[in-house]
Amino acid sequence: MRRREFIITLLGGAAAWPLAAHAQQEGRRVGALILGNADALSFGAALREGLRKSGYVEGQNIQYEFRSADGNIALLSKLAAELVALKVDVIVALYTPCSLAAKEATREIPIVTVSGDPVGFGLVASLARPGGNITGISMNPSGLVGKGVELLRDALAGVRRVAALGNAADPYSKPFIEEVRFVGKSIGIEIAPEIIVRAPDEIDAAFAAMKKEGASGVVVQGSLASKNAAELALEHLLPAATIARSFTEAGALMSYGPDAPDMFRRTADFVARILEGGKPADLPVEQPTKFELVINLKTAKVLGLTIPESFLLRANEVIE
Repeated sequence: MRRREFIITLLGGAAAWPLAAHAQQEGRRVGALILGNADALSFGAALREGLRKSGYVEGQNIQYEFRSADGNIALLSKLAAELVALKVDVIVALYTPCSLAAKEATREIPIVTVSGDPVGFGLVASLARPGGNITGISMNPSGLVGKGVELLRDALAGVRRVAALGNAADPYSKPFIEEVRFVGKSIGIEIAPEIIVRAPDEIDAAFAAMKKEGASGVVVQGSLASKNAAELALEHLLPAATIARSFTEAGALMSYGPDAPDMFRRTADFVARILEGGKPADLPVEQPTKFELVINLKTAKVLGLTIPESFLLRANEVIE
């Protein structure tokens, strides 16, 4: 089975790839634009579950059109245009690159975004009054990405150098590097090397360079938190941290950020309100209220690390 077909099967089999014929079903149609990171499966499940609780049952009165860029940001504009051409009732855009692509594709179809700093990136006029066709959840990554440096320091005995891995195609890459650098300086951790990749096929070489330059760990930008990146970090024996829980579930050492399942369920609430007549311009953007530290103890064992018991006690969840 081809990779893209496999992704769609796991997402529930409801989405065509990319424009295969669909059996006509009555009801509403929701489009979802996904970068293709490890969150895709839990996001699809939470979206369906949340809308089911609001009375929308797949195959009866709602259908889904999932589009995943499989980690390639360059594909997002094309995929967003596909969803617009299908005349979906709502587009859900998972994370900033997808949200920006959806915004460029339509000013008419309502968009529910899960993104970092939607005001700063021009997605909405303000959190309280979005003012256009976009609303949703602001992940507010400021102050979170640097937390990864602190956590690696606390978890790894004697760490002095931590690398930073950014995504050139993600507009948050510059603030990401700056924040990691700032936190490192404030707690006496050297941030080196600082690497910004331009395509997914550069990630392997990036991890190899980090290892060669003596980094004891790496903080990874959220839009690069894929299963492939987690596996490469493990292959190069590098403890990795990010804000996305799914990265830890995929094999990275740890994550600290918004409670993803809770955030995705709240996204479904926005979609339901819009399907019932709500206007994005009138629905204030929400911010996360729950945060979680997740540690993958299986990965720690593979890396030969002994995580202090005091640190494990801080975790909301330990994967064993």
